[in-house]
Amino acid sequence: MTATLRRGLPRVPGGEPWPPAPAATGDDAGALTGAAPAAVTLTAGAPAATSTTAVATASSVPGDPAPGAGRPRGDIALRRGLPRVPGGEPWPPAGWAPAVEAHDPPPQEPAPEPAAVAADEAPGTADASPTTESDPGGLSPRARRSLGMVAVIAVLGIAAVLGARLIMGLDGVQAFVARYPGAVPPPEGAPVGIPTWLSWTHFFNVFLLAMIVRTGLEVRRQARPEAYWARRSDPRTRISLLAWTHQALDVLWVVNGVTYVVLLFATGQWMRIVPLSWEVVPNAVSTALQYLSLDWPVEDGWAYYNSLQQLSYVVTVFIAAPLAIATGVRMSIFWRAGGRLDRLYPVAVARRIHFPVMLYFVLFVVSHVALVLATGARRNLNHMFAGTQGEGWTGAIVATAALAVVVGAVLAVRPLLIAPVARRFGTVSGR
Repeated sequence: MTATLRRGLPRVPGGEPWPPAPAATGDDAGALTGAAPAAVTLTAGAPAATSTTAVATASSVPGDPAPGAGRPRGDIALRRGLPRVPGGEPWPPAGWAPAVEAHDPPPQEPAPEPAAVAADEAPGTADASPTTESDPGGLSPRARRSLGMVAVIAVLGIAAVLGARLIMGLDGVQAFVARYPGAVPPPEGAPVGIPTWLSWTHFFNVFLLAMIVRTGLEVRRQARPEAYWARRSDPRTRISLLAWTHQALDVLWVVNGVTYVVLLFATGQWMRIVPLSWEVVPNAVSTALQYLSLDWPVEDGWAYYNSLQQLSYVVTVFIAAPLAIATGVRMSIFWRAGGRLDRLYPVAVARRIHFPVMLYFVLFVVSHVALVLATGARRNLNHMFAGTQGEGWTGAIVATAALAVVVGAVLAVRPLLIAPVARRFGTVSGR
């Protein structure tokens, strides 16, 4: 038997097949017979190739002479493959290449021994978690920034309180506060007390705002959504499942807000938050000074709001909320105007307005809750959550339960719980 030398494609365009055919050895021993198979060891000819042994029968090669015909012993039949051009002959052409003697690989020098590890670099001798200047105390950069912001806010708050108390000690400021105590008397016929519908819309507003802020922040920093949502009528237009949740909550928030505004004007409660005199401005300044100096103004939230509350409620209900709705619609899946209206109201403008409005709502809620707790927690909570006056604990208990519901809902916003609801309104798919 003979071993075939397998030749492949050329190394350079237009060159000969590789490896090259070796020269004849000159050791011609006549024709092959049906004797026992003979193994021929050959080298591939490439510099980095190793020795290869191949065994094949003479009759398996096209063009092989019949047994008994004379040809050199040890010749290697070339293995033929596909033609180089369509319709051509198989490549390489039929022929034989004599084998070459195998060469043992050169002896390899023993690898050098690895250098000994220095004593001061040996395992267990160095500190596993060294504290560097860029990571003081093991805190992450985000944690350091957060602590820095808290420290700055605390310093500014202390400075504001000290400055307000210093200003309130001046004779002119005391006369100003005496003239504008902080509230404008309500008009005749203004309603007194907190109705049940106001308490419920207030709770839904807090609940939805917390969910909207949470999902909105997640959408801003989400790099790879876990799932997507699309309309059944338009499956190609997809948004992340978290973005759909944010926009669905926006719709509920708008419905709750419209209900609140309609009932506000239908029941006359609008007179409690809408200023009817320009005296509200100096009274609001007086209220702000009293708050900052920690000398709470005299007020009765069951009957009327002070001037600073009125201005903040008007800004929140009639300015901030419409801005949030207008910018949110522009960035949502509900916007399908196209053409000139898109150029008149670019989505980039909506984004630049929408996020600061969200920050305003966060600041409003934080300051509102802080003042509710600081200026008489039980009385204020009874007004809003129990619809009663007095110093009982009913409002505090209801408010605690409401807070637990809000926190639980915020923590439960997960694709596993959102997807079943989202499938009722469209198609939910994975990545």
